[in-house]
Amino acid sequence: MENKRTCLYDRHVKQGALISPFGGFDMPIQYTNITEEHQAVRQHCGVFDVSHMGEVTVEGPDAERWVNHIFTNDVTGAPVGKVFYGMMLYEDGGTVDDLLVYKMGEQRYFIVINAANIDKDWAWMRQNAEGFDIDLRNRSDDYGQLAVQGPEAAEVMEKVLRLACDELTFYTVKTIGDIIVSRTGYTGEDGFEIYGTHVYIQQAWDALMAAGVTPCGLGCRDTLRFEVGLPLYGDELSPEISPVMAGLSMFCKLDKPEFIGKEALVKQKAEGVRRKLVGIELADKAIPRHGYAVLKDGREVGVVTTGYHTISTDKSVCMALVDADCAKLDTPLDIQIRKKVFPGHVVKKRFYDKHYKK
Repeated sequence: MENKRTCLYDRHVKQGALISPFGGFDMPIQYTNITEEHQAVRQHCGVFDVSHMGEVTVEGPDAERWVNHIFTNDVTGAPVGKVFYGMMLYEDGGTVDDLLVYKMGEQRYFIVINAANIDKDWAWMRQNAEGFDIDLRNRSDDYGQLAVQGPEAAEVMEKVLRLACDELTFYTVKTIGDIIVSRTGYTGEDGFEIYGTHVYIQQAWDALMAAGVTPCGLGCRDTLRFEVGLPLYGDELSPEISPVMAGLSMFCKLDKPEFIGKEALVKQKAEGVRRKLVGIELADKAIPRHGYAVLKDGREVGVVTTGYHTISTDKSVCMALVDADCAKLDTPLDIQIRKKVFPGHVVKKRFYDKHYKK
């Protein structure tokens, strides 16, 4: 089956982007190089085409109740304009997907899901909508999406796109005509995500390019999110990795009356989990990659989920799923990289913050 293409695909090709399959789409991985694009977002502003993401709308008398049923976070009584991060779970606590839920009105929500999971998530949502008085729609083909990220993002939004967003605080959303704008992102920097028609997104991209804003590919999107400890579905979250294992319990409101997977999480919190997600810093410059073995005293105790030599901090670090008894900070662990073993130790998963000094 052929990969899908976003409404900006032809522009990416014309700009000489390296195109590669991701989540069922042909997506730009980089335009110049990952380091330049990464630093543009950390220091100034960059823009990503994230039109591959999925969008679902739900409204009706039971919309809030349904969202709370399928979502680990709690939207009860939230003000219009609030954005929530959380997960959808299987009954056993495994993760269907991690997602954003936007409260757009009373009993009206806008849900953003991962590109690779659109079909799976949509089927799962419909399957769990029985008995709820809601109008549930998959709008993924209707919207394009841009992520404008970096310390100068607010200035770019106002001066280049003429979108006044000063009143938006972190994790809030508003509509401007047919455009949805949220102050959210996946980079650890200030930023905005814009949802609109394909025509609008094309016009906005052209305006940003004309103003000299750096186009960024999925390569630096991954390095940026990794440095600040944000999970990628399929690596740090999966049907086999629950939010408790991933250290994301804060987004699972176990005091809610119910949600799918709640009982499993309650049990995991009470009894503990067999494996936990940790950060590991290596003493060497060798790069730990996804799938590499984590060792303790020569015994395999885990596996690397994501690893890089970080651009912002110049360190070889990774996130890894390890046996729970190896998850304590400063625990010495080794990474098997091909035929060699490199020593490291457990650190916090957030490898970079804005106050970091080399």
